[in-house]
Amino acid sequence: MGDVRLAPSLLASDFGQFAKTAAECRAAGAEFLHFDIMDGHFVPNLTFGPGVLAALRQRSDAEFDAHLMIERPEQWIEEFAKAGANRLTVQAEACIHLQRTLAEIRRAGMKAGLALNPATPLHVLDYILDDLDLLLIMTVNPGFGGQTYIPAMTEKIRQARTRLDAARHEILLEVDGGINGATAPETVAAGANVLVAGSSIFAHPGGVAEGVRSLREACRAG
Repeated sequence: MGDVRLAPSLLASDFGQFAKTAAECRAAGAEFLHFDIMDGHFVPNLTFGPGVLAALRQRSDAEFDAHLMIERPEQWIEEFAKAGANRLTVQAEACIHLQRTLAEIRRAGMKAGLALNPATPLHVLDYILDDLDLLLIMTVNPGFGGQTYIPAMTEKIRQARTRLDAARHEILLEVDGGINGATAPETVAAGANVLVAGSSIFAHPGGVAEGVRSLREACRAG
C-alpha cells in the first residue's frame, strides 16, 4: 500500500471511550486521528469541538486531522491550533475568502486542508494550490457516518491526483466517506494517500486493531 496513511474517524467510535479509542488506533498503527467537527448548520448534525482535541492531545501522539464542517470556519482557527490540531481542513463551500482562510491556518502553525463536497468541481483549486497541504475529496455528502461511497468520486479522485502532482510541493490527497475493504483499493489506485474510515474500523467484529489491519490488507491486495 506504499505510503498510504489511515485516519480513523472518531465520529464512528464510542464517545464515552475517546481516550481508550485513540490509544487503540495508535497501537494498531493508524497514523492520523480524524475529527469530524459539525455545527448543525453547515451540515445537519452536531458533534464536538476543540475541547475534545485538547483533552486527547495530552494522551496521544497521533497526527490530529480536524475537518471543520461548519459555517465561518475562520473564527475557529486559533482555537483548534491551541487545542493541538496538526491539520485543519475547511470546506470550500463555507469560505467566502478561501485563500485568506488557508493562509491563516498556516500562520497558526497547522497544515492547511481543503474539503470538496461531491458536487463541488475541482476548478476551485485553480488559484490556491500554493496554499494547500491537503485536499479532502468527500465521497459522500457530509453530515453522517455510515453512508455509501458515491462511485462517480473515483474519477474525481483521479483528476485531483493529476492536479496535485502538478503542484510545486507535496499535497496529500485524502478521501472520506464509505471507505471500507471494498472501496479503499479503488481510491488508492485512483491516487488517494490518506483514507478516513469510520464504521469499517470501529464496527469491525474483531475490534479496532483488526479493523485497521483488515483495511490495510485490502489495500495491499487491491
